[in-house]
Amino acid sequence: MTELDYYEVLEVTRDCSGVELKKSYRKLAMKYHPDRNPGDKEAEDKFKVVNEAYQVLSDEEKRSIYDRYGKAGLEGQGAGRGGFGGTNMDDIMDVFNSMFGGSSGFGGFGQSRRDPNQKYPLDFEIEIELEFHEAVFGCKKEVDMTYKTSCEPCDGTGAKDAKVESCEYCGGQGQVLMRQGPMQFAQTCPQCQGQGKTIKEACESCHGKGYHVEEDTVTITVPAGVDSGNRLRAQGYGNEGRNNTRGDLIITFAVQEDENFVRNGTDIYIEVPVFFTQSILGETISIPTLDGELDLNLNKGTTDKEQYVFPNEGVVDVHSGEKGRLIAQIKLILPKKTNDEQKELLEKLQESYGVESHPHKSTFDSAFDRVKSWFKN
Repeated sequence: MTELDYYEVLEVTRDCSGVELKKSYRKLAMKYHPDRNPGDKEAEDKFKVVNEAYQVLSDEEKRSIYDRYGKAGLEGQGAGRGGFGGTNMDDIMDVFNSMFGGSSGFGGFGQSRRDPNQKYPLDFEIEIELEFHEAVFGCKKEVDMTYKTSCEPCDGTGAKDAKVESCEYCGGQGQVLMRQGPMQFAQTCPQCQGQGKTIKEACESCHGKGYHVEEDTVTITVPAGVDSGNRLRAQGYGNEGRNNTRGDLIITFAVQEDENFVRNGTDIYIEVPVFFTQSILGETISIPTLDGELDLNLNKGTTDKEQYVFPNEGVVDVHSGEKGRLIAQIKLILPKKTNDEQKELLEKLQESYGVESHPHKSTFDSAFDRVKSWFKN
């Protein structure tokens, strides 16, 4: 049986960073989670393998052993058993929080920040767009938002005079236990939406919702180097619950593309159009960078798609503070039309190179002779 490569399982390269590893793990774990694929044995198996791979690669020591000796070198290290083992529980909780709206999703794996009597989560998430340069250099953004506040007349219950009864479906627990294969997990009660209580008569102030909606504007500082999918937590700007407690606002960024620069992590790519004569002669040309310009010294005979790499001219890493690379890729431009004078000059140039100007002849001479021999009697 062919052994699965953990890097392929997590869809990352062998030199990927911890951030890239976690991001890919989180995406795949959510994709194959049994609760999202009820009755799908293949998804369940993939979910186990994804966790097994991340358990190894997220641990520096285990990853080093795996890189040198493969899975066999990890025997006795606690890897490859299909469970969670030494997997970073914060990463697992990130997956569950995304799927279950702040609840752990698995019984016994952590406590929800949510008050069981609270009708809505205190934390909530919004997405804001950033222009390319705003993400690269950082900026301050004013974000208009709405948040919920607990209704005072009903104490956030949604019931007239705060009179509530225990939910019969879940027995007042707010959750019901579900089993998917060998795994057992808690799911929000569909009858009471996790409240554990039901109401007979709705509050007139909030019409049974248990909250009112307020408007606010928050100014956030966007750090340099953020990228699409990155998240920022603004503490104390979430929904306001009972007893005036307030959660956090979680902001997810969506970065717009630039007309010339293409970003890949902390690296920046730029396509540089070069006329064929510039390529032949090896000119020096100026190209734009993120914060100015620099000289690109073309090698004589530069080819199409050839790349020139400039260290520390890319985007700053939002975690380490180190800058990536600027990678200039050549796009060779050939003339679309030539007049009589240009044609004459090009012919003279070609003749001046002699045999070198007809590379196809030396390449195909033997092929022509071989083809002719096939048809001789």
